[in-house]
Amino acid sequence: MTQLDLLNNRYRLEKRLGSGGMAVVYQAHDLTLERTVAIKVLRQDFSADAAFRERFHQEAKAAANLTHPNIVTVHDFGLDGGRLFIVMEYVPGTDLKTILQQRGRFTIEEAMPLIIQACAGLGYAHRAGLVHCDVKPHNILITPDQRVKITDFGIARALASIHPEEKSAVVWGSPQFFSPEQAAGGAPSPASDVYSLGVVIYEMLTGQLPFQAETAAELARLHRFATPPPPRQLNPHIPPTLEQIMLKVLSKEPSQRYRTADQLGRVLMSFNRPTRLVAVADLPPKPEPRPVPAEPLPPLTRPKPQQPAVSAVASYPARPPQPAAHARPTPPPPAAEAQVEDNPLEIDWLTWGLALLAFVAIGGLLPLWLYVYLLYR
Repeated sequence: MTQLDLLNNRYRLEKRLGSGGMAVVYQAHDLTLERTVAIKVLRQDFSADAAFRERFHQEAKAAANLTHPNIVTVHDFGLDGGRLFIVMEYVPGTDLKTILQQRGRFTIEEAMPLIIQACAGLGYAHRAGLVHCDVKPHNILITPDQRVKITDFGIARALASIHPEEKSAVVWGSPQFFSPEQAAGGAPSPASDVYSLGVVIYEMLTGQLPFQAETAAELARLHRFATPPPPRQLNPHIPPTLEQIMLKVLSKEPSQRYRTADQLGRVLMSFNRPTRLVAVADLPPKPEPRPVPAEPLPPLTRPKPQQPAVSAVASYPARPPQPAAHARPTPPPPAAEAQVEDNPLEIDWLTWGLALLAFVAIGGLLPLWLYVYLLYR
């Protein structure tokens, strides 16, 4: 690695992170921006092919335009020492394949948040017109804080440059995860990525692949024509609704699957919502403050004659009277009679009226008495 210690006089290779059939990945240091990056150096035979260099350059430029929290960002692309390299965001953590080999299958509660994040990243690429073409656990990175990062968009191709009638002798993708149309040499589509992600979901929840064979040709035949074992046979804890979603994703015809990863993500979020609600419901209830009984209000009724009229409403503000158009005069309260006796200057009109009536009656009899007196005299 001595001749590759420094790429483009900018990137210093520090250690090897992994390798595949197409490239070797290194952790490196960007001397210009002073940051850690990951660099994928392609194999010598790929780099020597001028047609491949041009195609990979176009794909790298398309991948560099993807900016999403669940996609590894592409920073740079170049050729040094006769080898192509692509500079990417360095993601701490490990890939999903390593986790599956270490611990086996995931529980539904552990798998759903990771799968939904993968759908978000792939869905963003689909909206941008790109197909990943090689979705597999090796290309799904998991950070220590459970953040999903999809990498290796280097073999993705812009949808605008793909014609539906295109056929190719080169099969893009890994035989364990590619779609039936990819196995047949057809043009990949967003539904192809959905199928590959469905194989990843199948392996996460059951602990094994839906199809297993010794050769790539046999795997291609199984993807095209065989029916995968029902997931609940391998993991009875999978709900029937989730099993139907998984089998729909693994349909042979692209039109029978979810068309994009966004659609699959929305379906999985709807499935996962009751689980989150149950988890919240299982939390201990928050203690509620005990209600303090309110003191009963004094009755707003007319007071009895022996009590002062203002005693019952003394603690409430007086409300201004509102005159009515045709209201009858309110009779005086009984307490007014007591006030007449207590006031010596008040005139008793009833007594004076009776006295005047008696005076008139007696005065009217005087002429009669005078007539009788004169008659008998």
